[in-house]
Amino acid sequence: MEQGIAAAWGTTTPAIPQSRALHLMPRGLILAFGFLTRIPMPSLSGFRDEELSSSAIWFPLVGLTLGLLLVLATAAVSNAWLASLVALLVWIIITGGLHLDGASDLADALGAAHRDPERLLAVMKDPHTGSFGVVAIASILITKLVTMATLFEASANHLWPLLLIPAWARFGAIFWSQTLDAIAPGSGERFKWDLPESTLWGWGVVLFLATWLSMSLLFALACIAVLLLWRSFLTWRLGGMNGDCLGAGIEYSECLMLLAAGLL
Repeated sequence: MEQGIAAAWGTTTPAIPQSRALHLMPRGLILAFGFLTRIPMPSLSGFRDEELSSSAIWFPLVGLTLGLLLVLATAAVSNAWLASLVALLVWIIITGGLHLDGASDLADALGAAHRDPERLLAVMKDPHTGSFGVVAIASILITKLVTMATLFEASANHLWPLLLIPAWARFGAIFWSQTLDAIAPGSGERFKWDLPESTLWGWGVVLFLATWLSMSLLFALACIAVLLLWRSFLTWRLGGMNGDCLGAGIEYSECLMLLAAGLL
């Protein structure tokens, strides 16, 4: 995922025809979509590293857009398992598997490092996927497939979790990156610029109220608990975060929130 971050935030993407509306988007929003999704974005010139903090502000909005596309993709599918499969495939296609790669790298590193920090970082940088990474990816995909099918079967209100959970997970990426130290130079540090606290509070309040009003207070609290749980794990096990930890956190948070939605 570390290499993917550098590529995604680069400005060498081949130019493709774009509408005028896309060119009117804020640069930070274009960077956020270009990093977190495979949705075509205008090429940017004069890119500066300090612009990355402005892109992080838009992460939850990217999540909401992803959620909306999931809702639209499944709206006309009546079979629960087929709808779940469609949602899962759209999820993977839009994100390009970026966060799955982070989850895979982290799983391989935790499985092979034996609490050796240098070994942990070395395995994370290895582009090959080991058995732990394969198990992590398979577990995430199966969890999403089954939990979404359960939601589609059990509730007419299933569209709200699809809309809001991707936004919560990407809000989590901001939260973890701003409240944890980077474990090594690299992508983790690239999120540590001057993001105002109002960004965290603002998105947190918006998502909390939207979840409470559309679903339940209990599920809104569960989403917060999931983000805090992943932060606690990173603090206990790694003492900080990097890009792979953020990507893995997005995937595992989505899984846990889908489980919570199914249970609640």
